[in-house]
Amino acid sequence: MKLNSDYHTHTTYSHGKGSIMDNALAAKEAGLKEVAITDHGFSHPAFGMRRRKLDRMKKECENASEETGVKVLLGIESNLLGGKGVIDVKEKDYEKLDIILAGVHRFVMYAGISDAFKLLGSNFFCTTFKVRPAEWLVKYNTKVYVEAIKKYPIDIITHTNYLCFADAAEVAKACADYGTYFEINTKKIHLTEEEWQKVFDTKVNFIINSDAHFPSRVGDAVLFDELKKTIDFPLDRIHNIGDKHPEFRFAEFKKKL
Repeated sequence: MKLNSDYHTHTTYSHGKGSIMDNALAAKEAGLKEVAITDHGFSHPAFGMRRRKLDRMKKECENASEETGVKVLLGIESNLLGGKGVIDVKEKDYEKLDIILAGVHRFVMYAGISDAFKLLGSNFFCTTFKVRPAEWLVKYNTKVYVEAIKKYPIDIITHTNYLCFADAAEVAKACADYGTYFEINTKKIHLTEEEWQKVFDTKVNFIINSDAHFPSRVGDAVLFDELKKTIDFPLDRIHNIGDKHPEFRFAEFKKKL
């Protein structure tokens, strides 16, 4: 599948292996019109981007756009931090960002001790020991996603259910209701075939993203090509292929500030 844009890429500003310019050049080589630099959120103590570097990152994105002709957006893959829908992006960050992604990641600064126990500890235990998650954990994880989608102008929810157990269809419904895209991640398998079918039954729209941590993977959709051999993805609802272009929630939100 040929992408026209890739809205989930990482650089050395978190734990990617290339620079912003490297990703932009890779995007140009792949024939992309747009690429987003979405390094990990501020609450990750080891791999998170830092607010003090946002101005520098913004300037590098502008320079990369001018040199390559590819529109380079400065974004963030923010961390979901707890059951009340908290993420690690604040209003003061909005003016410097072009796009907001959000997903569940491990070993971040959670909203509270209880959230750390549930979002990290309980999910870690179930994935490590292949234990069926309790109903309360699935409900809690689902609430983490849904409340964040309600509270923040999140453009894309990333790799839903990767190392986490939620009701993917309920997450997709919230995305559809609030204008957030549901990511098809081509770096990792994050849903079962059965879960995908339930997601398709909602009205949600999709973005295919590489989640590239190496410039060579920017625009890579090979995993999607493999998945669609057995899963009937609704191609008309994928908004970064062919001549389709996404209408992002955060951009519209910023116009009203």
